[in-house]
Amino acid sequence: MNVLLRVLLGVLLLGPAVIAADKKTNVLFIAVDDLKPTIGCYGDPAAMTPNLDRLAARGTVFERAYCMQAVCSPSRNAVLTGLRPEVLRIYDLGTNFRKSVPDVATLPQWFKQHGYSSHGLGKIFHVGHGNTEDAASWSVPHFQAKSIGYALPENQAQITREEALFANKTKEPWKLPRGAAYESADVPDDTYGDGKIAAEAVARLDVFKKSGEPFFLAVGFLKPHLPFCAPKKYWDLYDPAKLPMPTRATPPEGAPDFAPSTWGELRQYKDMPEKGAVSPETARTLIHGYYAATSYMDAQLGAVLDALDRSGLAENTIIVLWGDHGWHLGDHGMWCKHSNYEQATRAPLIVAAPGKKAGQKTRALAEFVDIYPTICDLAGLEKPAHLQGDSLVPWLTAPDRATKTAAFQVYPRGSKETGPLLGHAVRTDRWRYVEWRKKDGTVAARELYDLRDDAGETVNLAGKPENEATIREHGALLQQRLAAAPPIGLTMLPR
Repeated sequence: MNVLLRVLLGVLLLGPAVIAADKKTNVLFIAVDDLKPTIGCYGDPAAMTPNLDRLAARGTVFERAYCMQAVCSPSRNAVLTGLRPEVLRIYDLGTNFRKSVPDVATLPQWFKQHGYSSHGLGKIFHVGHGNTEDAASWSVPHFQAKSIGYALPENQAQITREEALFANKTKEPWKLPRGAAYESADVPDDTYGDGKIAAEAVARLDVFKKSGEPFFLAVGFLKPHLPFCAPKKYWDLYDPAKLPMPTRATPPEGAPDFAPSTWGELRQYKDMPEKGAVSPETARTLIHGYYAATSYMDAQLGAVLDALDRSGLAENTIIVLWGDHGWHLGDHGMWCKHSNYEQATRAPLIVAAPGKKAGQKTRALAEFVDIYPTICDLAGLEKPAHLQGDSLVPWLTAPDRATKTAAFQVYPRGSKETGPLLGHAVRTDRWRYVEWRKKDGTVAARELYDLRDDAGETVNLAGKPENEATIREHGALLQQRLAAAPPIGLTMLPR
C-alpha cells in the first residue's frame, strides 16, 4: 500500500472526527534508540550533530531529563502511556503494556481520538522479543524497518548463520548471538533502516501538506542502538584518537556487587568477550562506532526537518525529540544501559513549539512521564485522567523557574543470595539515592552519590553516618512516590 493510500485510509477510518487543520497544531514526535547526551547542544565538543543542534536552536533543551527505566520497552511504555513502570508493573522487554492496562489511551491514540491522523514509523513502542507495535495507536498500519541490518556480505552471512543455528532454541531473546557489533560500509544512507525511515517520514509530510489534515507523526530512529552500523562517511567524521575515553574502569566504591550492569547485551555480539573487559582498542572502536551511528541518525533527522520546513507546516508543528535512555560507554567498566546510574538514566529531551522561546536550555529536572501531558498542553488538548507526569510547558517560557524536587527511576536486579530486587532511584538536584528492595518491601541495600562533588558516581556514601539525614529525606521522597503503587511481579532482566 503506497503512502497516499495509507493516508486516505486513515481519513476514512477517522471519519467525522477529522477537524480542519488550521484549528489544530501538528505534532512531530521523534524517538531515538539508545541516544545519550553525546550531542553538541548538550556540551559534547566531540559530537558531530548539526541537526540535533539545529533543533535545539529552535526550542528548549532539557539538560536534566530522565527516563523511568534504562531499557527500551519500559522506558517507551512510560512515555507513551504516561504511567510509571512500578504502576504498569512491567520491567522486561517482552511483556506488552496492554497486558497490564488493556484500555489505556496511549499518546498517539489520544491524538487519534481527537481528530488527528496518527502515523508511526520505525521504533516507537518496542518491537521484537515477543512484543509488538500497538495497532490501536495508529490511524494507518505502522511502518517498520529492520533494527539489526548489515550491508557487508560477510556480516550478512554471519547473522544469517547464527539466526538459523539458534532458531527456536531459546525463549530468552537476549541470549541470541547477534553478529558484528559495528560496521562501516561505503553505502548510501538508505541502505540501513534509519535512511528508510527518514525517507518514509519525508513522504508522509508531503502527503500531509497536500491533504491538509492535522497529524501526529511519530518517527522512531534505530541508531545509535547496537550494532553500530553506519555508512563509512559518518565514521570518517571522527578521528578515533581524539574521542573521549572512559576515565574509570571499575564500579563505584562501596556499591552492591549486583548494582552494576555486566552488559550482557554487548557480549552477545561477535568477538566480544563472554566475561571481563574489552580491550582498549575494542573500547575505542566501540566509542567511535557509537559516535558514527549518532551522526548517521542526525543526518536522517536533518532530512525530516528539511521536509517539514519545505512543507510550510513547521510554524504550526510541535516537535519533541527524546532518546529512550542513556548508555554506558565504558564508564565504570560498563557498556549498554541496564542500570540505575546517571549515565544510563539521563537522556536527551528537546521541545520546540509554535509561540515558545527558542535556543534556550533549562536545568529543571524532567521525567519522561512528563512528555505526554506536555504535548497535550502544547496542542491545546485536554489531558486524560490517568497521567502521572507534570507538564513541562512552564519551563518553555521560564527555563530558570524552580524545578520539581525529584526524578525517579527503577531497575530490576538481584542475585542468588538476595533473590529478585527492584532498585528504586531518586535523583534530586544534588544527590542520587537508590534503595534495592525485596518483594516484601524490605531494603536489601542502599546507594547514595553526591553528584555535585562526585559527578562520576565513584563512591557510594550510603554507609557514612554523616549522610543519615540525606538518606532519610530521600527515602521519604521515594515512599511518597510508591505509596499508591507498591511494586509487585518482579521480572529479572539480564545484566
